Amino acid sequence: MKIATFNVNSVKARLPRVLHWFEEAAPDVAVLQEIKCVDEAFPREAFEDLGYHVEVHGQKTYNGVAFLSKHPVEEVQRGLPGFEDEQSRYIEALVVPDEAEPVRVGGLYMPNGNPAPGPKWDYKLSFIEALTQHMEDRLAAEEAFLVAGDYNIIPDPTGVYDPDRWREDALFRPEARAALRRMLNLGYTSAVHALMAENYYTFWDYQGGAWKKNNGLQIDHLLLTPEAADRLEAAGVDTDVRDPEVGPSEAKPSDHVPVWVELS
Repeated sequence: MKIATFNVNSVKARLPRVLHWFEEAAPDVAVLQEIKCVDEAFPREAFEDLGYHVEVHGQKTYNGVAFLSKHPVEEVQRGLPGFEDEQSRYIEALVVPDEAEPVRVGGLYMPNGNPAPGPKWDYKLSFIEALTQHMEDRLAAEEAFLVAGDYNIIPDPTGVYDPDRWREDALFRPEARAALRRMLNLGYTSAVHALMAENYYTFWDYQGGAWKKNNGLQIDHLLLTPEAADRLEAAGVDTDVRDPEVGPSEAKPSDHVPVWVELS
C-alpha cells in the first residue's frame, strides 16, 4: 500500500500537475494540504475518475486538507479531537483494503508559526500540543497509524540549506525541533528520514532561485506507529515534481513535492 502526502499549494491552481502526479505515482492513499478551497469547490470528480474516494476538510482561500483513497474508508475525522480550531488543518480516516490489514492515516497541515514569538507562534505551539496528545492516544490502540503531512518543522541542520540563516525562524526554532523529537520519542518512526541515506528536501521557495540553487527545506514527514513501521517496505521523495520543466506546462508546480511510503 503506497501512502503519500503532498502540499499542493492550491488544488485548483495546480490541478493539471497534481493529476499528472497521481496518474504517474498511483498512490493507494494520499493526503493533500493547502487545497485552499471549501469542500464544495474541491474538484472531486477529477479524482473520482481516477478511482479515489474523496473526503475534504476545506477552508476558503487558505489552508484546507483532503483525503483520497482507492480503498474504502471509515471513521472519517475532521480536525484534532478536543482542539477548537477555525482553520482546517487535520483530517483522518481508517483505510480498509479488501486484501490487506487496515491502516489509519492522518493528514496534517501544521501552522507555520511566523513571526515568532507572537500569536501565530503561540497558536502553533497549542496545535502541536493537541497533535502530540492525539498521537499518544492513538499509540494506546496498538494499530497501524501514521500522520503524514506538512509539519512545518525542520528536524535538524541537515534539513535546511543554511541552518544559521534559519535559527530564529518558527520552522527551526529549538522549541519546534524539540516538539518533533517528543513525537518520535513517543514511539513513532519518521519513515523517510529513517530509510533515505542521502540528504533530501521537500520544499523549495518560489523566491530567490531556490529551486535552481537547491536551497530547500525538509518539512514534510510521515510518522508511523510501531505497528505501521513493522510493515514499512520503502519510502521516497518525488523531487522532480518541483521542476517547472517536468509535467504539464499549464500550471506552475507547488513549492512542495510528494513524499511517500509503502507498507506491506
